[in-house]
Amino acid sequence: METMLGSIAMNGYFDVTRRLGLNPVELAQQSGIDPAALANANDRVPAAACCRLLELTAKKASCPTFALQMAETRQKFGTGVINILLAHKRTLREVLLAAAEYRHLLNEALAIYVETTGETVTIREELVVAPGTPTTQAIELALGVLARHASALLGQFWKPRSVHFTHPAPSDLTFHRRFFGCPLEFGSDFNGFVCATADLDYPNPSADPELVRYAESLAAPLNATGPDSAALEARKAIYLLLPLEQATVDLVARHLGVSVRTLQRQLKSSGTSFSDQVEEVRRELAVRYMSNPRYPIGRVASLLGYAQQGSFTNWFVANFRMTPRDWRASQAK
Repeated sequence: METMLGSIAMNGYFDVTRRLGLNPVELAQQSGIDPAALANANDRVPAAACCRLLELTAKKASCPTFALQMAETRQKFGTGVINILLAHKRTLREVLLAAAEYRHLLNEALAIYVETTGETVTIREELVVAPGTPTTQAIELALGVLARHASALLGQFWKPRSVHFTHPAPSDLTFHRRFFGCPLEFGSDFNGFVCATADLDYPNPSADPELVRYAESLAAPLNATGPDSAALEARKAIYLLLPLEQATVDLVARHLGVSVRTLQRQLKSSGTSFSDQVEEVRRELAVRYMSNPRYPIGRVASLLGYAQQGSFTNWFVANFRMTPRDWRASQAK
């Protein structure tokens, strides 16, 4: 099943591309996207193709901040039922929960997880698309849009402690520093923000519960999931929870709001199993983490759920036909 996103998630693409002197219609066609569908906020387009489009455009324009420039055009939540619903939630925490609930109408590939530890909150975001799909620009767009929405909601009370990216830093961080206004962490374990718990629960001065209920009544019938969505949803949850050592079937089922039995039945109907999904995600994350030379192999083992480096090495050899050290050496050539 191809993962889709609402074209509204690509708002700003045409304007920024033209501003940089490129033809957005031609680039969309090169990436396998119908330009008319991309321009229609109510339409849906393939998520992986959009990731490729963002990378292609950034490369053609020699503009590593392309996606952030798109995010910068988002002054407010915008129009449409979902944006109205989000803009009038009581707190940023409720906005994030609603974004996860209505992900099928926004971006099926985007996974969000809010982890609270005392007075600190970590907001994690992952894009789950076909292996090998470049996601640097798409991740920066997702985090940039979240920052803009949080700022629109909270104003001066949105003060993240840091923003994190799993990809390497660009050569010039001037734009990133100005855009986010907080410490930047590249080559991190996760994509997302670290902020104060109080920030997520600060009241939204524009909150309107009646308007939210009305918007939810319109959005709910449109938010139905297909029969093949269980594997994708489990996969997204595992991406978020595996590095936290929480990717058990019980915790993933709880994250998805279903019973373990229901999750297992849904996965079986999709021709897979929970253990199969964990292994697929572990292989994909292994390539991501091993490709980052800043990560010691012991750290990679831990992020993939192995308490002992020797156990990780045995698993790695079984899957990649060489030791982690040899794999890294082969990539460096």
